[in-house]
Amino acid sequence: MSQNPDKPHSSEEKLSGLEDGQEESLDNPDQSIRKRIRQSAPGSHRDETPKSSPPRPVSIEELMETAKGVTNMALAHEIVVNGDFQIKPAELPEHSLEKKVRDIVHKAFWDCLEAQLKEDPPTYDHAIKLLGEIKENLLSFLLPGHTRLRSQIMEVLDLDLIKQEAENGALDISKLVEFVIGMMGTLCAPARDEEIKKLKDINEIVPLFRAIFSVLDLMKMDMANFAVSSIRPKLMQQSAEYERKKFQEFLEKQPNSLDFVTRWLQEAADDLAKMRCKMLPPHCSDDGATGGASALCSTAVQNQAYLKLLKWDHVNRPFPETVLMDQTRFQEIQLELEQLLLTGTVLLVTFSAAGSALVDMPGFAEKIKTIVKVLLTGMHLPSFNLKESLATIGEKVCAEVNSCLSQHGFTPFSPERETVLKGQIQAVASPDNAICKLIDSRIQKFLENYLASSHQKSLPAIPGGLGPIQRELEEIAVKYVRLVNYNKMVFSPYYDAVLGKILTKEESQLVGKSEES
Repeated sequence: MSQNPDKPHSSEEKLSGLEDGQEESLDNPDQSIRKRIRQSAPGSHRDETPKSSPPRPVSIEELMETAKGVTNMALAHEIVVNGDFQIKPAELPEHSLEKKVRDIVHKAFWDCLEAQLKEDPPTYDHAIKLLGEIKENLLSFLLPGHTRLRSQIMEVLDLDLIKQEAENGALDISKLVEFVIGMMGTLCAPARDEEIKKLKDINEIVPLFRAIFSVLDLMKMDMANFAVSSIRPKLMQQSAEYERKKFQEFLEKQPNSLDFVTRWLQEAADDLAKMRCKMLPPHCSDDGATGGASALCSTAVQNQAYLKLLKWDHVNRPFPETVLMDQTRFQEIQLELEQLLLTGTVLLVTFSAAGSALVDMPGFAEKIKTIVKVLLTGMHLPSFNLKESLATIGEKVCAEVNSCLSQHGFTPFSPERETVLKGQIQAVASPDNAICKLIDSRIQKFLENYLASSHQKSLPAIPGGLGPIQRELEEIAVKYVRLVNYNKMVFSPYYDAVLGKILTKEESQLVGKSEES
Protein backbone atom coordinates (compact mmCIF):
# COMPACT_ATOMS: atom_id res chain seq x y z
CA MET A 1 0.00 0.00 0.00
CA SER A 2 1.96 2.94 -1.27
CA GLN A 3 -0.66 5.50 -2.18
CA ASN A 4 -3.51 4.71 0.16
CA PRO A 5 -1.94 5.68 3.49
CA ASP A 6 -1.01 9.03 2.04
CA LYS A 7 -4.63 10.04 2.03
CA PRO A 8 -5.10 9.70 5.80
CA HIS A 9 -1.77 11.46 6.17
CA SER A 10 -2.95 14.34 4.00
CA SER A 11 -6.12 14.61 6.06
CA GLU A 12 -3.95 14.81 9.15
CA GLU A 13 -2.09 17.75 7.63
CA LYS A 14 -5.33 19.46 6.67
CA LEU A 15 -6.77 19.03 10.14
CA SER A 16 -3.53 20.19 11.74
CA GLY A 17 -3.67 23.33 9.64
CA LEU A 18 -7.30 23.88 10.59
CA GLU A 19 -6.53 23.55 14.28
CA ASP A 20 -3.47 25.78 13.98
CA GLY A 21 -5.63 28.61 12.72
CA GLN A 22 -8.17 28.18 15.48
CA GLU A 23 -5.81 27.74 18.38
CA GLU A 24 -3.67 30.72 17.51
CA SER A 25 -6.81 32.83 17.75
CA LEU A 26 -8.31 31.39 20.95
CA ASP A 27 -7.21 32.14 24.47
CA ASN A 28 -6.54 28.53 25.40
CA PRO A 29 -4.59 27.87 28.60
CA ASP A 30 -3.36 24.58 27.13
CA GLN A 31 -2.18 26.21 23.90
CA SER A 32 1.48 25.61 24.71
CA ILE A 33 0.78 21.86 24.95
CA ARG A 34 -0.74 21.86 21.49
CA LYS A 35 2.23 23.78 20.08
CA ARG A 36 4.63 21.26 21.60
CA ILE A 37 2.58 18.46 20.07
CA ARG A 38 3.06 19.92 16.62
CA GLN A 39 6.74 20.59 17.14
CA SER A 40 7.26 16.90 17.84
CA ALA A 41 4.81 15.63 15.22
CA PRO A 42 6.18 13.07 12.77
CA GLY A 43 7.08 14.12 9.29
CA SER A 44 6.22 10.82 7.67
CA HIS A 45 5.23 7.32 8.67
CA ARG A 46 5.24 5.72 5.30
CA ASP A 47 7.97 3.24 6.24
CA GLU A 48 5.42 1.70 8.61
CA THR A 49 2.96 1.05 5.80
CA PRO A 50 1.54 -2.47 5.94
CA LYS A 51 1.89 -4.41 2.71
CA SER A 52 -1.41 -5.43 1.18
CA SER A 53 -3.03 -5.33 -2.24
CA PRO A 54 -1.32 -3.16 -4.87
CA PRO A 55 -2.65 0.38 -5.24
CA ARG A 56 -4.97 1.17 -8.10
CA PRO A 57 -4.35 4.26 -10.28
CA VAL A 58 -6.10 7.38 -9.04
CA SER A 59 -6.96 10.37 -11.20
CA ILE A 60 -6.36 13.98 -10.22
CA GLU A 61 -10.13 14.55 -10.19
CA GLU A 62 -10.62 11.68 -7.75
CA LEU A 63 -7.86 13.00 -5.52
CA MET A 64 -9.36 16.49 -5.48
CA GLU A 65 -12.85 15.14 -4.78
CA THR A 66 -11.54 12.91 -1.99
CA ALA A 67 -9.54 15.76 -0.45
CA LYS A 68 -12.64 17.95 -0.48
CA GLY A 69 -14.68 15.24 1.22
CA VAL A 70 -12.01 14.73 3.90
CA THR A 71 -11.79 18.49 4.49
CA ASN A 72 -15.57 18.82 4.87
CA MET A 73 -15.64 15.83 7.22
CA ALA A 74 -12.81 17.33 9.29
CA LEU A 75 -14.60 20.68 9.51
CA ALA A 76 -17.89 19.13 10.63
CA HIS A 77 -16.01 17.00 13.15
CA GLU A 78 -14.16 20.04 14.50
CA ILE A 79 -17.36 22.03 14.99
CA VAL A 80 -18.97 19.18 16.92
CA VAL A 81 -16.01 18.07 19.03
CA ASN A 82 -14.46 21.46 19.75
CA GLY A 83 -16.90 23.52 21.81
CA ASP A 84 -14.58 26.54 21.46
CA PHE A 85 -14.47 26.34 17.67
CA GLN A 86 -14.54 29.79 16.08
CA ILE A 87 -13.90 31.18 12.63
CA LYS A 88 -11.11 33.75 12.71
CA PRO A 89 -9.66 35.99 10.01
CA ALA A 90 -6.58 34.57 8.34
CA GLU A 91 -3.34 36.17 9.45
CA LEU A 92 -0.76 36.25 6.68
CA PRO A 93 2.91 35.81 7.69
CA GLU A 94 4.58 39.16 8.23
CA HIS A 95 7.17 38.91 5.44
CA SER A 96 5.28 36.63 3.06
CA LEU A 97 4.88 37.47 -0.63
CA GLU A 98 1.12 37.22 -0.34
CA LYS A 99 1.02 39.84 2.41
CA LYS A 100 3.33 42.18 0.47
CA VAL A 101 1.18 41.92 -2.66
CA ARG A 102 -2.01 42.46 -0.68
CA ASP A 103 -0.58 45.51 1.10
CA ILE A 104 0.62 47.03 -2.18
CA VAL A 105 -2.77 46.56 -3.87
CA HIS A 106 -4.65 47.96 -0.89
CA LYS A 107 -2.35 50.97 -0.64
CA ALA A 108 -2.78 51.69 -4.34
CA PHE A 109 -6.56 51.56 -4.00
CA TRP A 110 -6.73 53.86 -0.98
CA ASP A 111 -4.23 56.28 -2.54
CA CYS A 112 -6.42 56.42 -5.64
CA LEU A 113 -9.51 57.12 -3.53
CA GLU A 114 -7.73 59.90 -1.67
CA ALA A 115 -6.55 61.44 -4.94
CA GLN A 116 -10.10 61.39 -6.34
CA LEU A 117 -11.55 63.06 -3.27
CA LYS A 118 -8.90 65.79 -3.39
CA GLU A 119 -9.73 66.72 -6.97
CA ASP A 120 -11.59 69.97 -7.63
CA PRO A 121 -14.39 69.14 -7.93
CA PRO A 122 -14.06 65.80 -6.12
CA THR A 123 -14.59 62.55 -8.02
CA TYR A 124 -16.74 60.04 -6.16
CA ASP A 125 -16.50 56.97 -8.40
CA HIS A 126 -14.47 54.87 -5.94
CA ALA A 127 -16.34 56.20 -2.92
CA ILE A 128 -19.72 55.26 -4.43
CA LYS A 129 -18.47 51.74 -5.16
CA LEU A 130 -17.37 51.46 -1.52
CA LEU A 131 -20.78 52.66 -0.34
CA GLY A 132 -22.35 49.97 -2.51
CA GLU A 133 -20.20 47.30 -0.85
CA ILE A 134 -21.04 48.69 2.58
CA LYS A 135 -24.75 48.59 1.68
CA GLU A 136 -24.52 44.92 0.67
CA ASN A 137 -22.67 44.10 3.89
CA LEU A 138 -25.27 45.82 6.05
CA LEU A 139 -28.12 44.06 4.24
CA SER A 140 -26.40 40.70 4.77
CA PHE A 141 -26.55 41.21 8.54
CA LEU A 142 -30.34 41.63 8.57
CA LEU A 143 -32.79 38.93 9.58
CA PRO A 144 -36.07 38.41 7.68
CA GLY A 145 -37.97 40.41 10.29
CA HIS A 146 -35.79 43.52 10.01
CA THR A 147 -38.06 45.22 7.48
CA ARG A 148 -37.73 48.73 8.92
CA LEU A 149 -33.93 48.62 8.99
CA ARG A 150 -33.89 47.21 5.46
CA SER A 151 -36.03 50.10 4.27
CA GLN A 152 -33.76 52.66 5.95
CA ILE A 153 -30.62 51.17 4.36
CA MET A 154 -32.22 50.98 0.91
CA GLU A 155 -33.47 54.56 1.18
CA VAL A 156 -30.34 56.26 2.53
CA LEU A 157 -27.84 54.22 0.48
CA ASP A 158 -29.75 54.51 -2.81
CA LEU A 159 -26.80 54.39 -5.22
CA ASP A 160 -28.70 55.94 -8.13
CA LEU A 161 -29.65 58.92 -5.99
CA ILE A 162 -26.11 59.16 -4.60
CA LYS A 163 -24.69 59.23 -8.18
CA GLN A 164 -27.09 62.02 -9.13
CA GLU A 165 -26.07 64.04 -6.06
CA ALA A 166 -22.39 63.52 -6.91
CA GLU A 167 -22.94 64.70 -10.52
CA ASN A 168 -24.72 67.82 -9.27
CA GLY A 169 -22.14 68.57 -6.54
CA ALA A 170 -24.69 68.00 -3.77
CA LEU A 171 -23.29 64.84 -2.24
CA ASP A 172 -22.64 64.99 1.51
CA ILE A 173 -20.52 61.89 1.97
CA SER A 174 -19.91 62.64 5.66
CA LYS A 175 -23.63 62.38 6.33
CA LEU A 176 -23.78 59.01 4.57
CA VAL A 177 -20.83 57.69 6.54
CA GLU A 178 -22.46 58.89 9.76
CA PHE A 179 -25.57 56.87 8.88
CA VAL A 180 -23.42 53.81 8.11
CA ILE A 181 -21.67 53.99 11.47
CA GLY A 182 -24.98 54.35 13.29
CA MET A 183 -26.43 51.34 11.46
CA MET A 184 -23.31 49.30 12.22
CA GLY A 185 -23.74 50.17 15.89
CA THR A 186 -27.32 48.88 15.72
CA LEU A 187 -26.40 45.59 14.04
CA CYS A 188 -23.09 44.72 15.68
CA ALA A 189 -22.55 42.44 18.66
CA PRO A 190 -22.00 44.16 22.04
CA ALA A 191 -18.35 43.12 21.86
CA ARG A 192 -17.90 45.51 18.89
CA ASP A 193 -19.25 48.62 20.64
CA GLU A 194 -15.74 49.84 21.36
CA GLU A 195 -14.72 49.56 17.69
CA ILE A 196 -17.85 51.48 16.65
CA LYS A 197 -17.02 54.20 19.16
CA LYS A 198 -13.52 54.54 17.70
CA LEU A 199 -15.00 55.04 14.23
CA LYS A 200 -16.79 58.17 15.42
CA ASP A 201 -13.45 59.72 16.42
CA ILE A 202 -11.95 59.46 12.89
CA ASN A 203 -12.37 62.68 10.93
CA GLU A 204 -10.56 62.01 7.63
CA ILE A 205 -12.72 60.21 5.11
CA VAL A 206 -10.19 57.73 3.67
CA PRO A 207 -8.93 56.37 7.03
CA LEU A 208 -12.58 56.23 8.10
CA PHE A 209 -13.53 54.09 5.11
CA ARG A 210 -10.64 51.74 5.84
CA ALA A 211 -11.67 51.45 9.49
CA ILE A 212 -15.31 50.83 8.52
CA PHE A 213 -14.35 47.89 6.31
CA SER A 214 -12.12 46.52 9.05
CA VAL A 215 -15.02 46.53 11.54
CA LEU A 216 -17.37 45.08 8.92
CA ASP A 217 -14.97 42.15 8.55
CA LEU A 218 -15.15 41.59 12.31
CA MET A 219 -18.93 41.72 12.17
CA LYS A 220 -18.91 39.11 9.39
CA MET A 221 -16.85 36.83 11.64
CA ASP A 222 -19.29 37.40 14.48
CA MET A 223 -22.20 36.49 12.19
CA ALA A 224 -20.41 33.37 10.93
CA ASN A 225 -19.62 32.23 14.47
CA PHE A 226 -23.22 32.86 15.50
CA ALA A 227 -24.32 30.65 12.60
CA VAL A 228 -21.87 27.93 13.70
CA SER A 229 -23.16 28.01 17.27
CA SER A 230 -26.74 27.89 15.97
CA ILE A 231 -26.21 24.82 13.79
CA ARG A 232 -24.04 22.94 16.31
CA PRO A 233 -26.93 21.20 18.12
CA LYS A 234 -28.43 20.07 14.82
CA LEU A 235 -25.03 19.14 13.45
CA MET A 236 -24.31 17.02 16.50
CA GLN A 237 -27.38 14.93 15.73
CA GLN A 238 -26.33 14.33 12.15
CA SER A 239 -22.55 14.53 12.28
CA ALA A 240 -21.93 10.88 13.11
CA GLU A 241 -23.90 9.75 10.08
CA TYR A 242 -22.28 12.45 7.94
CA GLU A 243 -18.74 11.53 8.98
CA ARG A 244 -19.44 7.84 8.45
CA LYS A 245 -20.79 8.58 4.97
CA LYS A 246 -17.79 10.71 4.04
CA PHE A 247 -15.36 8.13 5.38
CA GLN A 248 -17.14 5.42 3.38
CA GLU A 249 -16.76 7.52 0.22
CA PHE A 250 -13.09 7.93 1.05
CA LEU A 251 -12.75 4.20 1.73
CA GLU A 252 -14.31 3.33 -1.62
CA LYS A 253 -11.66 5.40 -3.39
CA GLN A 254 -8.84 4.17 -1.14
CA PRO A 255 -9.77 0.57 -0.19
CA ASN A 256 -6.66 0.00 1.94
CA SER A 257 -7.45 2.88 4.30
CA LEU A 258 -8.20 0.64 7.26
CA ASP A 259 -4.77 -1.03 7.37
CA PHE A 260 -3.53 0.90 10.38
CA VAL A 261 -6.87 0.42 12.15
CA THR A 262 -6.60 -3.33 11.57
CA ARG A 263 -3.09 -3.45 13.03
CA TRP A 264 -4.17 -1.29 15.98
CA LEU A 265 -7.14 -3.53 16.83
CA GLN A 266 -5.11 -6.70 16.30
CA GLU A 267 -2.50 -5.49 18.80
CA ALA A 268 -5.23 -4.62 21.29
CA ALA A 269 -6.74 -8.10 20.94
CA ASP A 270 -3.33 -9.71 21.41
CA ASP A 271 -2.61 -7.56 24.47
CA LEU A 272 -5.95 -8.40 26.01
CA ALA A 273 -5.50 -12.11 25.38
CA LYS A 274 -2.04 -12.07 26.97
CA MET A 275 -3.31 -10.18 30.01
CA ARG A 276 -6.06 -12.73 30.50
CA CYS A 277 -3.54 -15.53 30.09
CA LYS A 278 -1.61 -14.16 33.03
CA MET A 279 -4.79 -14.24 35.09
CA LEU A 280 -5.50 -17.85 33.99
CA PRO A 281 -2.07 -19.45 33.49
CA PRO A 282 -3.28 -23.11 33.36
CA HIS A 283 -5.40 -22.35 30.31
CA CYS A 284 -2.79 -20.27 28.51
CA SER A 285 -0.71 -21.54 25.62
CA ASP A 286 3.04 -21.21 25.51
CA ASP A 287 3.14 -18.13 23.31
CA GLY A 288 0.25 -16.46 25.14
CA ALA A 289 -1.10 -15.05 21.89
CA THR A 290 -4.36 -16.98 21.75
CA GLY A 291 -4.99 -18.04 25.32
CA GLY A 292 -8.19 -16.60 26.66
CA ALA A 293 -9.32 -15.60 23.16
CA SER A 294 -12.72 -17.18 23.74
CA ALA A 295 -13.35 -14.65 26.50
CA LEU A 296 -12.63 -11.67 24.26
CA CYS A 297 -15.47 -9.48 23.09
CA SER A 298 -15.55 -6.61 20.61
CA THR A 299 -16.24 -3.92 23.23
CA ALA A 300 -13.36 -5.01 25.48
CA VAL A 301 -10.93 -5.03 22.56
CA GLN A 302 -12.07 -1.59 21.44
CA ASN A 303 -11.61 -0.19 24.94
CA GLN A 304 -8.14 -1.70 25.12
CA ALA A 305 -7.35 -0.16 21.74
CA TYR A 306 -8.41 3.28 22.92
CA LEU A 307 -6.24 2.90 26.03
CA LYS A 308 -3.28 2.13 23.76
CA LEU A 309 -3.70 5.56 22.18
CA LEU A 310 -2.66 7.09 25.52
CA LYS A 311 0.74 5.38 25.24
CA TRP A 312 1.23 5.99 21.53
CA ASP A 313 4.61 6.69 19.93
CA HIS A 314 3.53 9.60 17.74
CA VAL A 315 6.99 10.11 16.30
CA ASN A 316 7.58 6.62 14.96
CA ARG A 317 4.10 5.13 14.50
CA PRO A 318 1.28 6.16 12.18
CA PHE A 319 -2.01 6.90 13.88
CA PRO A 320 -5.04 4.71 13.03
CA GLU A 321 -7.06 6.21 10.19
CA THR A 322 -10.38 6.45 12.04
CA VAL A 323 -8.94 8.51 14.90
CA LEU A 324 -6.62 10.60 12.76
CA MET A 325 -8.72 13.76 13.00
CA ASP A 326 -8.44 13.59 16.79
CA GLN A 327 -4.74 12.73 16.96
CA THR A 328 -3.85 16.12 18.43
CA ARG A 329 -6.54 15.76 21.09
CA PHE A 330 -5.45 12.25 22.06
CA GLN A 331 -1.84 13.40 22.19
CA GLU A 332 -2.77 16.36 24.34
CA ILE A 333 -4.57 14.03 26.77
CA GLN A 334 -1.53 11.73 26.74
CA LEU A 335 0.78 14.62 27.68
CA GLU A 336 -1.60 15.80 30.41
CA LEU A 337 -1.68 12.29 31.88
CA GLU A 338 2.11 12.03 31.82
CA GLN A 339 2.39 15.29 33.75
CA LEU A 340 -0.38 14.21 36.13
CA LEU A 341 1.46 10.92 36.70
CA LEU A 342 4.55 12.76 37.90
CA THR A 343 2.43 15.09 40.01
CA GLY A 344 0.61 12.19 41.66
CA THR A 345 3.86 10.34 42.30
CA VAL A 346 5.49 13.38 43.94
CA LEU A 347 2.41 13.89 46.13
CA LEU A 348 2.31 10.24 47.20
CA VAL A 349 6.03 10.26 48.02
CA THR A 350 5.64 13.52 49.95
CA PHE A 351 2.65 12.36 51.99
CA SER A 352 4.37 9.06 52.74
CA ALA A 353 7.45 10.89 54.01
CA ALA A 354 5.49 13.42 56.10
CA GLY A 355 3.04 10.94 57.61
CA SER A 356 -0.49 11.90 58.57
CA ALA A 357 0.46 15.46 59.57
CA LEU A 358 0.03 16.89 56.04
CA VAL A 359 -2.62 14.62 54.56
CA ASP A 360 -5.63 16.64 55.69
CA MET A 361 -3.91 20.01 55.82
CA PRO A 362 -6.06 22.48 53.80
CA GLY A 363 -4.40 23.80 50.65
CA PHE A 364 -1.17 21.84 51.01
CA ALA A 365 -1.80 19.44 48.11
CA GLU A 366 -2.78 22.34 45.86
CA LYS A 367 0.46 24.16 46.63
CA ILE A 368 2.50 21.08 45.77
CA LYS A 369 0.53 20.56 42.55
CA THR A 370 1.16 24.18 41.56
CA ILE A 371 4.89 23.81 42.20
CA VAL A 372 5.10 20.61 40.18
CA LYS A 373 2.99 21.95 37.30
CA VAL A 374 5.06 25.11 36.96
CA LEU A 375 8.40 23.31 37.08
CA LEU A 376 7.27 20.62 34.64
CA THR A 377 6.15 23.14 32.03
CA GLY A 378 7.70 22.14 28.74
CA MET A 379 8.52 18.63 29.94
CA HIS A 380 7.83 17.17 26.49
CA LEU A 381 10.26 19.44 24.67
CA PRO A 382 13.56 17.86 23.61
CA SER A 383 15.50 20.50 25.56
CA PHE A 384 13.72 19.75 28.85
CA ASN A 385 15.89 18.22 31.58
CA LEU A 386 13.64 16.13 33.82
CA LYS A 387 16.32 15.30 36.39
CA GLU A 388 17.17 18.95 36.95
CA SER A 389 13.49 19.87 37.23
CA LEU A 390 12.84 17.09 39.75
CA ALA A 391 15.83 18.24 41.78
CA THR A 392 14.33 21.75 41.90
CA ILE A 393 10.91 20.28 42.74
CA GLY A 394 12.54 18.38 45.62
CA GLU A 395 14.00 21.59 47.01
CA LYS A 396 10.70 23.47 46.70
CA VAL A 397 8.64 20.62 48.16
CA CYS A 398 10.92 20.26 51.17
CA ALA A 399 10.73 23.98 51.82
CA GLU A 400 6.91 23.89 51.57
CA VAL A 401 6.70 20.81 53.82
CA ASN A 402 8.83 22.43 56.53
CA SER A 403 6.87 25.68 56.27
CA CYS A 404 3.51 23.93 56.70
CA LEU A 405 4.77 21.71 59.52
CA SER A 406 6.11 24.73 61.40
CA GLN A 407 2.91 26.76 60.90
CA HIS A 408 0.79 23.97 62.38
CA GLY A 409 3.04 23.19 65.34
CA PHE A 410 4.80 20.08 63.96
CA THR A 411 8.51 19.40 63.93
CA PRO A 412 10.11 20.29 60.58
CA PHE A 413 12.11 17.69 58.66
CA SER A 414 15.66 17.04 59.73
CA PRO A 415 18.36 17.41 57.04
CA GLU A 416 18.49 13.61 56.77
CA ARG A 417 14.75 13.32 56.11
CA GLU A 418 14.98 16.15 53.57
CA THR A 419 17.75 14.29 51.76
CA VAL A 420 15.68 11.11 51.67
CA LEU A 421 12.60 12.94 50.31
CA LYS A 422 14.63 14.76 47.67
CA GLY A 423 16.17 11.48 46.61
CA GLN A 424 12.77 9.82 46.33
CA ILE A 425 11.45 12.69 44.21
CA GLN A 426 14.50 12.61 41.92
CA ALA A 427 14.09 8.84 41.54
CA VAL A 428 10.75 9.47 39.81
CA ALA A 429 12.76 10.18 36.65
CA SER A 430 13.66 6.49 36.38
CA PRO A 431 11.40 4.47 34.03
CA ASP A 432 11.60 1.59 36.53
CA ASN A 433 10.44 3.63 39.53
CA ALA A 434 8.05 1.36 41.43
CA ILE A 435 5.85 4.16 42.81
CA CYS A 436 5.53 5.76 39.40
CA LYS A 437 4.55 2.43 37.86
CA LEU A 438 1.97 1.90 40.60
CA ILE A 439 0.36 5.30 40.06
CA ASP A 440 0.39 4.77 36.30
CA SER A 441 -1.31 1.37 36.55
CA ARG A 442 -4.01 2.82 38.79
CA ILE A 443 -4.62 5.73 36.42
CA GLN A 444 -4.95 3.29 33.53
CA LYS A 445 -7.28 1.10 35.58
CA PHE A 446 -9.47 4.08 36.43
CA LEU A 447 -9.71 5.06 32.74
CA GLU A 448 -10.41 1.44 31.81
CA ASN A 449 -13.25 1.25 34.34
CA TYR A 450 -14.65 4.54 33.12
CA LEU A 451 -14.63 3.32 29.52
CA ALA A 452 -16.38 0.12 30.54
CA SER A 453 -19.08 2.04 32.45
CA SER A 454 -19.28 5.16 30.31
CA HIS A 455 -23.04 4.68 29.83
CA GLN A 456 -23.46 5.39 33.54
CA LYS A 457 -23.68 8.97 34.74
CA SER A 458 -21.42 8.58 37.77
CA LEU A 459 -17.65 8.19 37.60
CA PRO A 460 -16.06 5.00 38.94
CA ALA A 461 -14.36 5.05 42.33
CA ILE A 462 -10.90 6.60 42.45
CA PRO A 463 -8.22 3.98 43.22
CA GLY A 464 -6.15 4.35 46.37
CA GLY A 465 -3.31 6.85 46.20
CA LEU A 466 -4.97 9.01 43.55
CA GLY A 467 -7.08 11.10 45.92
CA PRO A 468 -4.86 14.21 45.72
CA ILE A 469 -5.16 14.28 41.90
CA GLN A 470 -8.79 13.14 41.73
CA ARG A 471 -10.17 16.39 40.31
CA GLU A 472 -7.58 16.64 37.54
CA LEU A 473 -7.92 12.95 36.66
CA GLU A 474 -11.70 13.11 36.45
CA GLU A 475 -11.53 16.18 34.20
CA ILE A 476 -9.17 14.38 31.83
CA ALA A 477 -11.27 11.20 31.99
CA VAL A 478 -14.48 13.01 31.05
CA LYS A 479 -12.78 14.66 28.09
CA TYR A 480 -11.16 11.39 27.01
CA VAL A 481 -14.30 9.24 27.27
CA ARG A 482 -16.39 11.84 25.44
CA LEU A 483 -13.89 11.70 22.58
CA VAL A 484 -13.87 7.90 22.59
CA ASN A 485 -17.66 7.57 22.67
CA TYR A 486 -18.09 9.92 19.74
CA ASN A 487 -15.48 8.03 17.75
CA LYS A 488 -17.23 4.76 18.53
CA MET A 489 -20.55 6.21 17.45
CA VAL A 490 -19.08 7.16 14.07
CA PHE A 491 -16.83 4.23 13.28
CA SER A 492 -18.24 1.27 15.23
CA PRO A 493 -19.48 -0.49 12.04
CA TYR A 494 -15.90 -0.55 10.73
CA TYR A 495 -14.50 -1.71 14.07
CA ASP A 496 -17.09 -4.49 14.29
CA ALA A 497 -16.23 -5.67 10.79
CA VAL A 498 -12.47 -5.70 11.45
CA LEU A 499 -12.84 -7.29 14.89
CA GLY A 500 -15.21 -9.91 13.51
CA LYS A 501 -12.38 -11.22 11.35
CA ILE A 502 -9.75 -10.89 14.11
CA LEU A 503 -11.79 -12.63 16.80
CA THR A 504 -12.96 -15.35 14.43
CA LYS A 505 -9.35 -16.06 13.54
CA GLU A 506 -8.36 -16.10 17.21
CA GLU A 507 -11.16 -18.51 18.08
CA SER A 508 -10.33 -20.86 15.20
CA GLN A 509 -6.70 -20.96 16.33
CA LEU A 510 -7.81 -21.71 19.88
CA VAL A 511 -10.09 -24.52 18.69
CA GLY A 512 -7.29 -25.97 16.60
CA LYS A 513 -4.89 -26.02 19.54
CA SER A 514 -7.56 -27.57 21.76
CA GLU A 515 -8.11 -30.39 19.26
CA GLU A 516 -4.36 -31.01 19.02
CA SER A 517 -4.09 -31.34 22.78
